[in-house]
Amino acid sequence: MANYLVIVESPTKVKTIKKFLGKNYTIEASQGHVRDLPKSQLGVDVENDYEPKYITIRGKGELLAKLRKEAKKADKVYLATDPDREGEAISWHLKAALGLDDKKASRISFNEITKTAVKAAIKKPRELDMDLVDAQQARRVLDRVVGYKISPLLWAKVKRGLSAGRVQSVTLRIIADREEEINNFIPEEYWSLEAILKVAGEKRPITAKFYGADNKKMIIGSKAELDKILKVVEKAEYKVTDIKVGERNMKAPLPFTTSTLQQEASKALNFATSKTMRIAQQLYEGLDIKKHGTVGLITYLRTDSTRVSEEADASVREYIKETFGEKYVTSLDPNKNGKKNIQDAHEAIRPADVSLTPAIVKDSLSREQFRLYQLIWKRFVASRMESAKYETTSVKIGADKYVFTIAASKVLFDGFKTVYTEADEEKEKKNLLLNGLTKDSKLTKEKLESEQHFTQPPAHYTEASLVKTLEELGIGRPSTYAPTISTIIARRYVAKEGKNLYLTEIGEVVNGIMKQSFPSIVDVNFTANMEELLDGVEEGDVKWKTVIENFYPDLDKAVKKAEEELESVTIEDEVTDVICDKCGRNMVIKYGPHGKFLACPGFPECRNTKPYLEKIGVSCPLCGKDVVIRKTKKGRKYYGCENNPECEFMSWQKPIEKKCPQCGGYMVEKGNKNVCADNQCGYSETK
Repeated sequence: MANYLVIVESPTKVKTIKKFLGKNYTIEASQGHVRDLPKSQLGVDVENDYEPKYITIRGKGELLAKLRKEAKKADKVYLATDPDREGEAISWHLKAALGLDDKKASRISFNEITKTAVKAAIKKPRELDMDLVDAQQARRVLDRVVGYKISPLLWAKVKRGLSAGRVQSVTLRIIADREEEINNFIPEEYWSLEAILKVAGEKRPITAKFYGADNKKMIIGSKAELDKILKVVEKAEYKVTDIKVGERNMKAPLPFTTSTLQQEASKALNFATSKTMRIAQQLYEGLDIKKHGTVGLITYLRTDSTRVSEEADASVREYIKETFGEKYVTSLDPNKNGKKNIQDAHEAIRPADVSLTPAIVKDSLSREQFRLYQLIWKRFVASRMESAKYETTSVKIGADKYVFTIAASKVLFDGFKTVYTEADEEKEKKNLLLNGLTKDSKLTKEKLESEQHFTQPPAHYTEASLVKTLEELGIGRPSTYAPTISTIIARRYVAKEGKNLYLTEIGEVVNGIMKQSFPSIVDVNFTANMEELLDGVEEGDVKWKTVIENFYPDLDKAVKKAEEELESVTIEDEVTDVICDKCGRNMVIKYGPHGKFLACPGFPECRNTKPYLEKIGVSCPLCGKDVVIRKTKKGRKYYGCENNPECEFMSWQKPIEKKCPQCGGYMVEKGNKNVCADNQCGYSETK
């Protein structure tokens, strides 16, 4: 009997796949990559056609020896790594490292780890797709030359421990640009006005919102404008001038891609992108489900595609018909709505078997695994259901020349909403139904309510909104979003407080250097064009070394120029009046991976260091001591008292010495204004 060796990436897959194949199949795991560029050097021969130098990854020698032994015994070797660029490259490296020829080794891939999919893949072995391999090689070499050429410069400039990356640096810039936008934002005043109206014959009053004048929308920009309007509407007669009743359809969402899964898991489950991918990997590779054994619960998790196989589509439609009724099954083909792209050979992220409902698998999964699986399952089922239908009512109410409006809706058919509601929608307020309201209804004003507001700056990025922006700008690909965000947080370039991402002091310094010396690397359009070139390599339209040839000379020139300029800038250590309590010298300000700190200039004889607390020249509103710039544990800047922890004063905005003339409290800088820190007071003045 013939012997076959199947090599997958992870040990978990070994356990799952062993169930599906016979005794004459040996399943082994490569545990990821087995070869890579060396850590100790560039590993790319720029003088010899940019040839990469691959070596066995440290610690993988014993594993490769075992795989060689098994490969010798086998009549056929199936390379069954993940179905993407990275997986194709791992198979290519395995084939080279194990010394396998084309006759003995074949590539197989499957989008889901189920018995049907694995057995079908074994029946359709293929050759390695060198376009996929080359696309991965191009990405790896690009990332290596950027990192290994620029990082030493950052090290020299900011003293130690920093790094640059092709995708991470432009991502940092996007966050820095948003931070600058927020800091430069000038709030503008506006007022809202609502009329609480009694409808004759109805118990509940209705609330109408101010719309404008003479049927034209207007914004109430000041108290003076509000008072002018109030003078009229206080005495006016309120009449229904127009009622429009219509229908609105809300289409079912498409099934998840990597990007939309990361966004929705962040909003609905509060998962970091890295956590979402880690748990999705577990669901994909296989888990032990009661009465079903080890099962791969979802399809492959790195995809740009919303396409679904015909079998899965038919299966979910049958499930919807049996569970909810035929009227809930969509007549549309959602596959036609999916965008055409490089990854369309893949499917969307969906349950491998829709009949394994969340209720069936719940007891076999951890809480986090269950929550993510339930999200994926519900989204997929919803994607094959009919639109939700609403009856909408829009009412205009006249008060002299001014107009107030009310909008309401009621569900006519719940459609896909039976199964799935997006996280953002759950936060929406439901409008009261306008029962009994007609053009002849008599309205009586009960009261008018007005409130002052200020326009808000753009929101800080969250992981979800950053992933959405990266995808829209064409930066990175499904496999890069989570590791890129994890890297800039781990480097402390960005701090994550709650869900929001904030630029740290060290991130600001690194971004400044990159913008100054390597503007193309942190240019959004340049990075997006590079991604398109890599897609061109994958499609076989572009040679991978051509991409490197066109990129490296400009990078090398920029590095040499920066070396000259940076070397001519001597960064003198700033001497402070803080005395070293070990040797009596005046301590100096130095930069570390986490920002500024105080160090003794007597290093290495004296190794004393202290946190650097920069005074801003303002007295603490609580105790009178100096306010200093501090940082949270994650690196986000704030203002606190030097007497902390005895004094608990802190502010995210920079305090000023002047007291609020209205309430006597302290004031802070905000845009081009100084405002009272007490929101209830609301006093503000232009700087």
